[in-house]
Amino acid sequence: MAIDPNAEIDHGAPLTPYRQLAEILRARIRRGDWAPGRAIASETQLVQQYGLARSTVRRAIAVLVESGEVFTVPQRGTYVAEKPSSESV
Repeated sequence: MAIDPNAEIDHGAPLTPYRQLAEILRARIRRGDWAPGRAIASETQLVQQYGLARSTVRRAIAVLVESGEVFTVPQRGTYVAEKPSSESV
């Protein structure tokens, strides 16, 4: 499911808010808002920007961590993972 990187959270949608946020962040990464190896917006910034609870933001980030798109560094933030090299044989 592709979501517009500029989308807002729709609390009436069938997709839960944390899944919506995960898809928005995924789209923003693919658009190039954050380069590989660079930090994404902080939890606090995402809470304020999208009007969500911190636990909801954390669940969204956990979805992206599980899929290998981002990784977290304790006390430092969440960073975009390097894209796997599909050319290696």
